[in-house]
Amino acid sequence: MNLPNDPFMLYGVINMKLRDFYPSLEALCEDMDIRQEELVETLASAGFEYIREKNQFA
Repeated sequence: MNLPNDPFMLYGVINMKLRDFYPSLEALCEDMDIRQEELVETLASAGFEYIREKNQFA
């Protein structure tokens, strides 16, 4: 799956996948072959951070 380049669209897609399919960010990144650090940095640039306890970006 191609992920959106826009960080706000990416935020929605990643949170939906975390909510519906993956128990953790690590599992999502491993399954989708995404570099976790790059994903976190991209979303951080738009003001989002990963909250492990909720398994979502906020």
